[in-house]
Amino acid sequence: MTPQKLTLAGEVEAAALRISDSVILSPLQICERLTTATGSTVYLKREDLQMVRSYKIRGAFNFMLQLDADERARGVVCASAGNHAQGFARACKELGIQGTIFVPKTTPKQKIERVRHFGGEQVTIEIAGSTYDDASALAHRFAERNEALLVSAFDDMRTIAGQGTVAAEIHAQLETDPDYIIVPVGGGGVLAGVAAYAAERMPNTKVIGAEPAGAASMIAALKAGHPVTLENIDRFADGTAVRRAGNITYDVIAEHGLDIRPVAEGAVATEMLDMYQVDGIIAEPSGALASAGIGGPDSDKPITIEPGSTVVCLVSGGNNDISRYPEILERSLVHEGLKHYFIVDFPQEPGALRRFLNEVLGPEDDIAMFEYVKRSDRETGPAFVGIQLGYAEDLPNLLERMEASSIEVERVHQNSPMFRLFA
Repeated sequence: MTPQKLTLAGEVEAAALRISDSVILSPLQICERLTTATGSTVYLKREDLQMVRSYKIRGAFNFMLQLDADERARGVVCASAGNHAQGFARACKELGIQGTIFVPKTTPKQKIERVRHFGGEQVTIEIAGSTYDDASALAHRFAERNEALLVSAFDDMRTIAGQGTVAAEIHAQLETDPDYIIVPVGGGGVLAGVAAYAAERMPNTKVIGAEPAGAASMIAALKAGHPVTLENIDRFADGTAVRRAGNITYDVIAEHGLDIRPVAEGAVATEMLDMYQVDGIIAEPSGALASAGIGGPDSDKPITIEPGSTVVCLVSGGNNDISRYPEILERSLVHEGLKHYFIVDFPQEPGALRRFLNEVLGPEDDIAMFEYVKRSDRETGPAFVGIQLGYAEDLPNLLERMEASSIEVERVHQNSPMFRLFA
């Protein structure tokens, strides 16, 4: 263990004092929905209520508040998918430091507008690259050319200590150590900070990471024994969609032997909808990642919680663009087994569609999508059809009726390019 790691809990406590005037003490709220579902007491640590709607403000301020006058004069640069950029921008404006921010082209417009709001004339925004990792490479080159200081979103001890202040707050807010703290994982900054603090100050607490299944770079790093670069990632949980885990964060996480579980993006979408409709919380995909992963012993969730436990799930952010909700709903329906897609080869004759509806659809089923082009030179014409079931368990009966139908039907599976084209 390095001296830095040995003293990281102390660094977290020092960071908490340093940034106390720049962040809020975010609420720790009981979630009745998850408490009932798991048979445990489940708290949500509401970092979505920070001024920049995420915990990222903690690391950015802790980093920049430690810069001397010469370092501030050189300027700072960062790469971000949106949340770190907002904390970075607010710190630049409040501390009078000139900053440059590289964000990938896939960053939601809502996040970019919020960055402009928080940074004002103190920051310049460069929109470039397809992923966070592309933006990060550009930020590193900018720092080298301009002698600017790179403010890492996760892979720096100052950032890690700042993010870890979440755990120090949880420790102060609860009368006893929680049994579990569930933390979302992207580059690993907040998980490393929380785990290092908990190991020294909350030894009875198990810290578990929840990583998006389509961008599980930290899980891949732990399996390989070092950080690796993923060839393809699912960008849905944009705040945690990182191709390569951090080097420093990997070392801390590996040293503490942390358990990290993959959480399906569809499950995250379902949790976002539940948080909005039941709990009244607007979470971004990464903000719903931790709570999406937990369940009781009889559930199929990747993180099993023993009944009677005390659990804290980090709601890491609430920067979600309302235009994304159709995609969120779609992913949720597919994940829950309620929406399925088929290619239906309709006879080009009157009444064919009505016959299909009568022969195949159940009383609770509905046509959710129908793409069809009439061909005058053929006896049949294919249509791409999306069917939404009333109940997921009705699928075998639907498939049985399709098999018995006089109309030819082919199911389109999720790994098919045709599925991704239309769904």
